[in-house]
Amino acid sequence: SYIKTTYSKHWMKKHPNLLKEVIPQAPEEIFVSDITYVQSQEGVHYLSLVTDAYSRKIMGYELSDEMKATDVVKALNMAIESRQYQRSTIHHSDRGLQYCSKVYQEKLNKNDIKPSMTDGYDCYQNALAERINGILKQEFLLYDCKDLEELRHLVEESIFIYNEMRPHLSLGMSTPNQVHKKSQVRTHLAFN
Repeated sequence: SYIKTTYSKHWMKKHPNLLKEVIPQAPEEIFVSDITYVQSQEGVHYLSLVTDAYSRKIMGYELSDEMKATDVVKALNMAIESRQYQRSTIHHSDRGLQYCSKVYQEKLNKNDIKPSMTDGYDCYQNALAERINGILKQEFLLYDCKDLEELRHLVEESIFIYNEMRPHLSLGMSTPNQVHKKSQVRTHLAFN
C-alpha cells in the first residue's frame, strides 16, 4: 500500500524551482530532501533524508513516528554539520508542510542556504531524492524490524553502507563518499 507523504495545498510560502536545467558541479552545491515512509512491526515510521545532488551522499537523516517539521530539521541539521566545503548551497524539496514551515525556512536562512521547491505535485522535479528513497527501501531496508529502535539501527547501518561501500554507475562506479571527498568535476558522468 502507498502512503502519501506530501500535502502541498497549504497557505505557507512556497519557493520557485531553482533547479530547472541545473547540474551540480561540486559537492554541497545542491541538497535534495524528501520524506519517505518505512515500516516496522509497530507500524509506519517516517524517514527524512538530505542528500548531496553531486555525490549522492546522504548528508543527513532522521527516523521518527511522525512527519513533524522538527524531525525534518534534525535531518537538515545533520547535513549542515556534515558539510566539508564552504560554498553556496541550494536546498531542493517538494512543497510539503515540513519544508515550508517557519522552523525549517529559518534554519535554511540562518545557514545561507537558498530554498528551491518543485512545481506542485511533479515528483520528477525531485527525482534524485525519490531515487535515493527507492534504493534504500529496495536494497537495504528489507528486514522486518520489530520496532522503531531496531529500524533505527538498520537505517543507520544502511546509510553507512550506501555512502561508504555501494558503488554507483552514475558515479563511475565510485561510492558517494569517494566522490564527495574528491570534489572533482564529473562532467563525464550522468546526473540522474
